Amino acid sequence: MTDPLRKPVPQGFLWGTAISAHQSEGNNINSDAWLCETVTPSIYHEPSRDACDSYNRFEEDVAIAADLGFNCHRIGIEWARIEPEPGLFSGAELDRYRRLLDACHKRGLAPMVTYNHFTVPRWFAARGGFEVADGSDLFARFAEKSTERLGDLISYASTFNEANIQRLIAQLRRGPEARATYDPMLEACARACGSERFSSLLFAPVETTEENMLAAHDKAMAAMKAGPGDFPVGLTLTMQDVQGVGENNISEHVIDLLYGPWLEAARKADFVGVQTYSRVLVGAEGRLPAPEGAEMTAAHYEFYPQALGGTIRFAAERIGVPIYVTETGMATNDDTRRIAYIDGALAEVRKCLDDGIDVHSFIQWSLLDNFEWTRGYGERFGLVEVNYETFERTPKPSAYHLGGIAKSGLI
Repeated sequence: MTDPLRKPVPQGFLWGTAISAHQSEGNNINSDAWLCETVTPSIYHEPSRDACDSYNRFEEDVAIAADLGFNCHRIGIEWARIEPEPGLFSGAELDRYRRLLDACHKRGLAPMVTYNHFTVPRWFAARGGFEVADGSDLFARFAEKSTERLGDLISYASTFNEANIQRLIAQLRRGPEARATYDPMLEACARACGSERFSSLLFAPVETTEENMLAAHDKAMAAMKAGPGDFPVGLTLTMQDVQGVGENNISEHVIDLLYGPWLEAARKADFVGVQTYSRVLVGAEGRLPAPEGAEMTAAHYEFYPQALGGTIRFAAERIGVPIYVTETGMATNDDTRRIAYIDGALAEVRKCLDDGIDVHSFIQWSLLDNFEWTRGYGERFGLVEVNYETFERTPKPSAYHLGGIAKSGLI
C-alpha cells in the first residue's frame, strides 16, 4: 500500500493486539484447562506451564504495545484466579488486574476486556460447567464481582470470546470418533476432582451447554452494565468467510450450524467482535478442501486475508450493530507472510469503510507468541517473539509494520 492511495480511518478507530489470560499469564493452576493439560491421557500437545509469564510481566507487555503505536489493548481476566473456589473471590487478583488496566491507561491504551476466554475454574467444570442450569448465575456473579472492582477502568468489554466456538468445534470434530479422543481426558479430570463429570467449555457438547451459555451472556451483560463504569459490552464470534461453490451448495446450512442463536444474541449487544482467520468453501455435500496449490498457514488453514472483508460484510448485513475486528492474524514462522496477511486484511477493512460499513477497530491476534491450546507452543501468531526460557520479548518486523500503520492512521 503506497501513501497516495491510503486514507484516514474514522476518528476514534482502535488499533491494537489481543491476548488472553490463560495463553499468556502462565501457571493458571485452578483452571479447567490446566487440569486437562496435565492429566493422563491428554489431547494437549504440552502443558502451558509458565506461558509468557505475563502474570508478572504485564507492564512490559503494555509498554511494548504502546511503543509500537497502538491505542487499544485487548486482554482477558481469568475467572479461575479471581474465584479459585466457589464464592471465594480474591481481592489480590482483582487488584492485580486493576494494575494491568491502570497500566494500559497510563500508556494511552484503551483496555478491551474479555470476561471469559474459554477457561473456567476447575470447581465450575467439576460441578458440570455450563451444562448445569445455574452455571449462568455463577458466571453472572463473577461478572458482577469483577465489574464492581474493575469497571471504572474498562473501556470496552465482551462476555465470551468466540461465544459460538462449540459450534465450530462440532463441525470440525464430528461423530463418536471425536468424542473418543477427548472423553478419556475429561474422565481423568473428573477422577482427579473426585467428581462424576468434568465439563470443560471447549469440549462440552453444544446441545447441552448453549441454552445456558446464552443465559449466561444475557445475565453477565446486565451485571456489567450495572457498573461502575460506562462501557460498551459486545459479543465476539468466531467467523469464517463461508463461500458457496457450485449449484445446490449448502453454504446457508453451514452458516446456520456455525452461528445458530448467537446472531440474534449479537444483535442485542452494543457491538459484535469479528474474529476471522480464513474462508470455508462449501459445496453440495458440505465443506470442501482448500484449492489445490493454495498457500497454507502453520495452523493448517488457507492463507486468505480477504476473508476478513467477507465476514465484516456478513456482520453488517445479518447483525447490524457496530463492528469491531477483535481478532485476525496467521500462524507462521515467515514474518514476511504475516506482513502480507496484515496488508491484505487491512485492504479489506479499507474497502468496507469506503462502502460505509461501521468498522471501529483492527485488533491483531496476537501481541505475543503464546500457548495455542491443544497445539501447544508450536504455532506462532505473535507480532512479538517470546523466548519461553528467558521470557525475553523481541518485536518482529510485522510488529513495526502494523504499528507504523497505526501511528499513521491511514489505510
